[in-house]
Amino acid sequence: MANEHLGRTLRRLRRLAALTQEELAERSGVSVDVIRQLEQGRKHSARLPTLHALANGLGVELTTLLGDPPPAVAATGENDGPRLVAVRRAVMPALWGPQPEPTGPDFSIERLREQIADAWSQYHSAEFDTVMKTLPDLIAGARSATVSEADDDRKAGFTALGKVLQLAGHVAVRMGKTDLALTSLECAIEAAQQSDDPLLTLMLANSVAWTYQRQGRLEDALHIALYAAELTEEGGHTDTADGLKVWGALTMSAATSAARSGDYTRAAEMMAEAETAAARVSKLPPGGDNRMVSVFSPSSVRIERVRLAVQYGHPDEALALAKGMRLSKDTPPSWRTWLLLDVARAHTDTGDAAGAVKALESLRRVAPTWMQHHTLAVAIVRDLWALPNRPPGLRPLAEFLGVGE
Repeated sequence: MANEHLGRTLRRLRRLAALTQEELAERSGVSVDVIRQLEQGRKHSARLPTLHALANGLGVELTTLLGDPPPAVAATGENDGPRLVAVRRAVMPALWGPQPEPTGPDFSIERLREQIADAWSQYHSAEFDTVMKTLPDLIAGARSATVSEADDDRKAGFTALGKVLQLAGHVAVRMGKTDLALTSLECAIEAAQQSDDPLLTLMLANSVAWTYQRQGRLEDALHIALYAAELTEEGGHTDTADGLKVWGALTMSAATSAARSGDYTRAAEMMAEAETAAARVSKLPPGGDNRMVSVFSPSSVRIERVRLAVQYGHPDEALALAKGMRLSKDTPPSWRTWLLLDVARAHTDTGDAAGAVKALESLRRVAPTWMQHHTLAVAIVRDLWALPNRPPGLRPLAEFLGVGE
C-alpha cells in the first residue's frame, strides 16, 4: 500500500495513544525498525497484514490509519473548504448573531422531517457532497421550527433539530473533524432534551460513542454505550421496535469498543446477545421511519460481526459468518458495501486471491464511486497486484482504481 501520508498518520496516532515506537512494536508485533522507517518517510508502503497489526496495536480502525475522508469534500491545506465552513456556521452560529426567525405560513414540519430523512439516506449511500450542500438549510429550518409559539410544534422542531445535528456530527466524523462532530452532537443532545422523542438522547449517545472510538477514547466509548443501553432497558423502551433498535445499536457499539480494547471474547458475547435480540424486532409493532432510527436488524448485526472478525484477526470466522447471508430490505447501502469490502479483506487474509477479486467485482457493481475513493479498497487491490500469480479479473479492477504498473 503506497501512501505519502501513512507515516505522518502513524506518528500522530501513536502519539495520541501515548505510545513510544518500542511500545507500539510490542503491541502490534511489527518491528520497531519498520515503524521507524514508516514514520520517517524512508518507507512509504506496507502490506495489509502489517497495516492490520499496526491498527490493532493503536486500537483504531484500519481506515483511520489509511485515512478515509471522502475526496469530494475533504479540506485542502490548513483551512476547511467552503462547504465545511458553511456546516460549521450552521452548527455553531456566530456569537451575538441574529436569532432564528419563526417559520412562515408555508412551513411544514412533516416536509422538514422528510427532507432530513432523505439526507440520512444520502449519507448511508455515501453521497457526502450532496449532504454537505443541504445541511446548512436543514439546520436553519429546524432552528426556526424551535421558536414556534405552539408547544407541540416547538417540541417537534427540537426533535428535527436533534436529528439534523446528529447527521452533521456523522458527516464531520467522515471528514476527520471529530471535535466539530462532538460539538454538533452536544448541541443535538441539548435539542433532544427539549424534544418530543424519548429515544433521541439515547440515539445521540451512540453517535457520541462512535466519535469517541474515532478519537481512540475506547474506555469512554464503551462506558457511554453500555450506560445508554442500560437506560434504554430501564425506561421500558426495548418493548418497542424503535427502542429495541436503539438498544441493539448501543450494544453493537459497546462490542466494537471492547474488541478494539483487545477483549474480543467479550465483544463476541455482546454481539451474540445483540443477534438474539435482533430477531425480536420484526415481531414488535412497526416503529417510525427506518431512515431516522438506529440501524439494527439481524442483517446489520451479522455484518458487524463479520467486520469485527476480520478486523481482529479471525478471517475464517468472518467468511463463515458471511456465507449465505441474506440482507434485509432496510439494510442501508453503506452497510452492504462494507460487507463486500470486509469479505474481500477476509479472503485476502486467508490467501484466497480469487475470492477477494470476486468480492471486489461485486463491490464495483454495487458502489463504483464509493469503491474508487475508499483507501482500503485500493490497499487490497495493491496487495493482490503484488502477488507473483495475479488472479483472473484483477487487471480491470486495478485499472479502475488506478493501481498497477
